[in-house]
Amino acid sequence: MMIKNLIFDLGGVIMTIDQNEALRRFKELGVADIERRLDPYTQTGIFGDVEEGKITAEEFRAELSRIVGRTLSFDDCKYGWLGYRKEVPQRNLDALRRLRGEGYRLILLSNTNPFMMSWALTKDFDGGTGSLDDYFDALYLSFRLGVMKPDARFFQAVIDNEHILPEETLFVDDGPRNIEAARKLGFNTLCPENGEDWTGDLFAAIGM
Repeated sequence: MMIKNLIFDLGGVIMTIDQNEALRRFKELGVADIERRLDPYTQTGIFGDVEEGKITAEEFRAELSRIVGRTLSFDDCKYGWLGYRKEVPQRNLDALRRLRGEGYRLILLSNTNPFMMSWALTKDFDGGTGSLDDYFDALYLSFRLGVMKPDARFFQAVIDNEHILPEETLFVDDGPRNIEAARKLGFNTLCPENGEDWTGDLFAAIGM
């Protein structure tokens, strides 16, 4: 079966993540027990709620302010979340452009939040020329859909909306649980480590 569609995770694949820097920044903002609240793959508590769309960015800001005992701004919260953003390697951006040029449909499937997207959906994403949506044909963001990976409903939403077949699709994610969920639905998968150069493996997998 030929691969026609490529689905990518954002953090750990397109963007290298720095869990420790995110922890450091939220601790700097006054969240003493941040290690208990943040996870490299799936968030819990208000961090999970904002990524699942259960609460708005404003509700997150208000609740985090209550937790730390002082008023935090949207930009304070954004500063904390963007600690996750270590770099967006140029090789990944080049690969995305090349793949689209070859006619593949590129889809992003990300557990994310309005704070991260307030950076990624601007030209700051790649350093000044393009935003995240300039590199993809479609974006599926957890906080907009109200569901998070590895929930099968997230993957099903992509299948239904895009009218794609899982067997004609390669899913790239650094989270083993997400990969397992995708496999169960019939997707081809690739599971690189956070920050690893996956471009060679991907090109080999699709015969480029």
